[in-house]
Amino acid sequence: MAKGPRVLAAMVTALSLVLFGCGGPGGQGGAPSSGSELRGEIRIDGSSTVYPITEAVAEEFQREHRGVRVTIGVSGSGGGFKKWTKGEVDINNSSRKIRPEEAEAVEKNGLGYVEIPVAYDGIVVAVHAKNDWATCVTVEELHEIWKPDSKVTRWNQVRPEWPDLELKLYGPGTDSGTFEYFTEHINKQAGASRTDYTASEDDNLLIQGVMGDRGALGYFGYAYYVENRGAVKALAVDGGQGCVEPTDETIQNGTYPLARPVYIYPTRKALERPEVRAFVEFYLKYAPVLVPAVGYTPLPQEKYDEILKKIQ
Repeated sequence: MAKGPRVLAAMVTALSLVLFGCGGPGGQGGAPSSGSELRGEIRIDGSSTVYPITEAVAEEFQREHRGVRVTIGVSGSGGGFKKWTKGEVDINNSSRKIRPEEAEAVEKNGLGYVEIPVAYDGIVVAVHAKNDWATCVTVEELHEIWKPDSKVTRWNQVRPEWPDLELKLYGPGTDSGTFEYFTEHINKQAGASRTDYTASEDDNLLIQGVMGDRGALGYFGYAYYVENRGAVKALAVDGGQGCVEPTDETIQNGTYPLARPVYIYPTRKALERPEVRAFVEFYLKYAPVLVPAVGYTPLPQEKYDEILKKIQ
């Protein structure tokens, strides 16, 4: 059975008690002692891919700053941006870069924004654990499967040597940044995709779909695969340089064809509030520990340091 992000958060909490000590990050030279005086609510929405990282950070931040409440929604990168540009949320989690029209809208509304990469992720193409025929798929084959006018409905239509078995597809919904990134890189146009597949902004539902059907193929964030390794099987992807499996190393060095950075976007208006600024600084300071704890690949330390200096 697929685990939820809250299971990850519980694991992170246990890990962080060892790493940070019972006194919390502030006890290790993290947040200032006055941090306990912070009050307020921080509203976050957006990507389900970035959600586990932000939830882990939020749990630790609230442990240190008990007067601050952090709420996190999961409406997809695009759905979160819609709320964020109107000032309904303070920070948007996003698995893609902001669009020009979204940047224009948030500036027009006098909110401003800061783009902060927080981790590397890879989009995993996964199949059922008992799929014993497919180990690698090419970008061109993924295009043939997922293009808008695709007629591929059986595995042997992808490769003749594969079985004559119905191909059941699972993927993110249209508000997902993962959907946009995947369609742009596989179909050469963001948003261009066949529509006859099971769609959800919740990666856990996609995992469960792939787990439940021997003929399934789906795509979702790397951390959700790591969380359910063994329950589903990840395919290597050949982008023209041979088959490359999704691993921490191939995602960080960019050799995996579907590797990408993921982001948080606080508005400048929100950063004027001390609790939001403290949260973002905390996020960057402890990302090197919390990002790998929830199955993602951290940025180089110097990158976090560079961004933190700009925020401060």
